[in-house]
Amino acid sequence: MTYQVRLLGPGDQQLAWDLGSLAFGYRERPMPEDWVSDSPGRRTLGVFDPAGRMVAKAVDREQGQWFGGRVVPASGVAGVATAAELRGRGLGRLVLTQLLQGARERGAVISTLFDTTPAPYRALGWEEVGELVYYRVPTRVLAEIRLHAKTTLRPAAEADIPAVDEIYRVVARAGIGMMERSGPAFGATPAQRLADYHGFTIAVDDTGAIVGYARWNRGPGYDASGKLTVDELIGLTPEATRTLLAMLGGWASVAPTVLIRLGTADPVWSLLARGDARPESAQPWMLRVIDAPGAVAARGWPRHLTGEVDLELIDEVCPWHQGRHRLVLSGGTGRLEPGGAGGVRLTPRGLAAWYAGAATPQQLRRSGFLAGGDTDTDELLRTATAGPTPTLHDYF
Repeated sequence: MTYQVRLLGPGDQQLAWDLGSLAFGYRERPMPEDWVSDSPGRRTLGVFDPAGRMVAKAVDREQGQWFGGRVVPASGVAGVATAAELRGRGLGRLVLTQLLQGARERGAVISTLFDTTPAPYRALGWEEVGELVYYRVPTRVLAEIRLHAKTTLRPAAEADIPAVDEIYRVVARAGIGMMERSGPAFGATPAQRLADYHGFTIAVDDTGAIVGYARWNRGPGYDASGKLTVDELIGLTPEATRTLLAMLGGWASVAPTVLIRLGTADPVWSLLARGDARPESAQPWMLRVIDAPGAVAARGWPRHLTGEVDLELIDEVCPWHQGRHRLVLSGGTGRLEPGGAGGVRLTPRGLAAWYAGAATPQQLRRSGFLAGGDTDTDELLRTATAGPTPTLHDYF
C-alpha cells in the first residue's frame, strides 16, 4: 500500500485530534476550538492511506535548548501516534524520518523527545540522555528548614515575569539541555503563565532584587492525601532557595506531601537528605543529532580546550552527515570539517549521548556505540562534553 506523508492543513486537525486522543487516552474530550490549525512553532505531519484516512502523525516543535552556554536550534518531537491496527508496519518510522528531514531543512540541528518506550526511537537514532523526575518529600522535612530573615516572599505579578525569565535563563545557560523559553512555542502571556498555577511565589533580597521563584499547585484535601506539586523552584542565592523551601514547609499541617521536580544536581539537594526524597515519577527524554556539523557549530565548548579528533559518523537515517569528519575545538567554539582518517566511529545513538555529555567514550565503547580511537582521543572527547548532567524542566 502506498502512503502519503504531508503537513496538515486546517481540514485535517479533527483527524489528528481523533488519532491522538485515542492513543493517549483523552477520547472523551472535545477538540479545542483553537485546534483549527497548527499554532505558531508547531508543524504536524500526517500519514494518509489511499482512502484519505490518517493512520499516523507526529509534531515538530520549533524550539531551542541550552548546550555549553549557547542555544542550539532543536526539533521537539511530540504527539507521535499510529492507528492501532497498523502498529508495527513502519508508519512511525515513515513519519519520523520525514519529520527529521523537514526539521533539518528549517534549521534544527538536534531533536529531543519524551519517550513512552525507547525501542522505536532508538531504532531511528535517538538515545535517552536524561529524565524529568518528581520527588515525593514529606512536608514536615521542609518545615525544619529555616527561612532567611532578609529574604522576603510575595506573589508574582505580571511585571515580575521578565525578571523570572532572566533567573531561569541564568540557570539554563549554565546547564545542559534546558529549554530556551522564548520563540513561537512559548507564546503564553504573563497573565496566562500566572493563571496556570495556584501559587507563583518570588523571593526578594534586601536590596529589592528578585533572586528566586517557585511555581506550585495545591491539590485537594487537607488530610493525609493533601499535597503540593512544585513544577519549578529556582534560587539564585542560597538564601532564596532556603526561604522558598521553608515556605513550602509551612503547608505541613494541611498538605503532608510535596511533589517537587528536581534535577540530579539541583542546589535544593544541599538542604535535603536523599533518603527523604523518593522518586514519584520519572519521564526519560531522548536526543538525536540531525545535522552534525550544525550541531557542533551551534553549541558551546570548553574555552580552554584545544584539539582535533577524526570521526566517522554512521547514520543511514540522516545520510547527509554520514561519513568522515574532523572535529576541531578551540577557544570555546567547534567545527566539524569534512575529511580526516575516521579514527573514531560513532553510531547515531553514540553521537547523541556524547553530544549531551550523558556518557563517556569508555561507556560508549562498551555499549557498542563507539569504536576506534585511543586514550588521547577518549580524553579529548570526554573533556569536550564533560559538565552538568543533562536536565530539562519542561515537558512537551
